[in-house]
Amino acid sequence: MSITFSNQNESTTRTGAHAAATAGDEAGSATGGPDRPGLRKALEEIVASGFTGITVRVHDERGEWAGSAGLAELGGSVPPPIDGHVRIGSNTKTFTATLVLQLVGAGRIGLDVPVVEYLPEFGFDARITVRMLLQHTSGLFNFTGEVHDDGTVVPGIPIPYGPSGPAWPENRFGIYRPQNLVELALSKPARFEPGAGWSYSNTNYVVARLLIEKVTGRSLAAEMHRRILGPLGLSGTVVPDASPEIPEPHAHAYYRYADAGAERTIDITRQNPTWVSTGGDMISTTGDLHTFIAALMNGELLPPTLLAEMCTPRPTGIPGMAYGLGVFIQDTEGGGTLITHNGAAVGHAALMYSTPDGTRTLTAALNCVDDPGLSIATAFLNARHRLVDEVFGGPANSEPARR
Repeated sequence: MSITFSNQNESTTRTGAHAAATAGDEAGSATGGPDRPGLRKALEEIVASGFTGITVRVHDERGEWAGSAGLAELGGSVPPPIDGHVRIGSNTKTFTATLVLQLVGAGRIGLDVPVVEYLPEFGFDARITVRMLLQHTSGLFNFTGEVHDDGTVVPGIPIPYGPSGPAWPENRFGIYRPQNLVELALSKPARFEPGAGWSYSNTNYVVARLLIEKVTGRSLAAEMHRRILGPLGLSGTVVPDASPEIPEPHAHAYYRYADAGAERTIDITRQNPTWVSTGGDMISTTGDLHTFIAALMNGELLPPTLLAEMCTPRPTGIPGMAYGLGVFIQDTEGGGTLITHNGAAVGHAALMYSTPDGTRTLTAALNCVDDPGLSIATAFLNARHRLVDEVFGGPANSEPARR
């Protein structure tokens, strides 16, 4: 295996642990910031913990650094591409919340208006407001299933995890429409009365998608490109709808499951993301995620009043972690505050962190062998802690993996 360092003048390959990274001015590379031995070590440790590969990008007062470690593909010898595409999972929610808030700012949507006034055809509880959707306080059943505090599981649609997991590979190109997902959620009992609690529900953000499309008369993809992706130049970011494709370059995602008594590992990089829809279907790059979260936090996408609304914390019941409108607000052990959302999408995962002023960011893409039992979950949480500790000087308090 090899370790490769790139710079503007040469490329050298050395025998050693398999990793690749672009460094900064001290190493003479194109990224413009100093080398980060601590981050290099962190990437190697994260791969050793069970991930196939990882790419990390950091922007701070020292400049920009980006690097990758591990493999882009099982059985290969090439590390994940520095500018590779990744399924970003629930980071999709931050993009969607930003778009809704832009429409609030334009006077098209009222943050405290009942959702039923915009989407009367679904018969929503009249107490559920747009704010409650973005804040996860609506109480709407999560169409991907609910796990209650006592361990009781109420299933939703078949998903890659839990008892329905082994059947998912055969159905991974099936299509779900947003309306059907919402109708399924509404056929189940609400988790709590609107506004009476907090519970993470993908349903909230699929309703937000329908809301955007209803008030604009355009598809979510078209409106997202018009208001966010185009203005920021996010050419590597995709709203895929029902397309199973992911643009090149990209690392591969895998799924391990039992089939007729034998264990199988298959490449599931191509999959139809409509099973999660706007709860987590978008594709992006670490570079685009940096550009987006930095622009959001420094006020390029929302006026100050709405950005403040977005970042106003509401307790989630998890110490040190609150939720605003499409973002988590987390305390670090070093006494700082981070604005974040992370996500996972069956074999792929993405991290997105920023200081409240957007001057320091951490974005990452991970690829792995996933399975119905979510055996990678602990390694994912540890990877988050390791990177946040390295970049922000103190690990963030524990946030569950969100899909």
